[in-house]
Amino acid sequence: MNTIPGYTYGTPDVARSPLSDEEFELLKTTVLFSQDDVAALRMAGEVLDDQIDAVLDVWYGYVGANPHLVHYFSGKNGAPNPEYLAAVRHRFGQWIRDTTAANFDRRWLDYQHEIGLRHTRIKKNRTDGVDSAADVIHLRYLVAFIYPITATMRPFLAKKGHGEADVEKMHQAWFKAVTLTTVLWSQPFVPARDF
Repeated sequence: MNTIPGYTYGTPDVARSPLSDEEFELLKTTVLFSQDDVAALRMAGEVLDDQIDAVLDVWYGYVGANPHLVHYFSGKNGAPNPEYLAAVRHRFGQWIRDTTAANFDRRWLDYQHEIGLRHTRIKKNRTDGVDSAADVIHLRYLVAFIYPITATMRPFLAKKGHGEADVEKMHQAWFKAVTLTTVLWSQPFVPARDF
């Protein structure tokens, strides 16, 4: 069992996704996600294993350089909360590992729903018991983050000497997985009949 605080992937206290297994399969089909992508993600996991801190440095540097983004990790006084940032960083690193190792099954689907809830007013700030300036991470930034989280990953995937074709397969699989997770994280923001 993972010991990262607030990290409960695979345990009973994770919210169940309202998406049926059939709907989830259709969503994977829509983003052209296949078993070839699962294999490419496994390769990416091996490539990224010892680079996760460096990836997080890039992502956190990007967030920290943009006051409108660091706001979501700041206290009511407007100053970034270092403990909150560190806790989220741990979980973000685990998310990279999970994304590259996922079976993309019901257990994974349910945990993505849990992560989505933690971005909404329903569960934001509760995992870490913080009183941040924001009680929600606005949906627009979840969606907009698809690009930087995808574009910044390619140089890391290319660092271990794989050929261009393999780097492209890993990068495309990562892009599809990030898009898929973002769609799933968006579900709690949308009325069920519209999702």
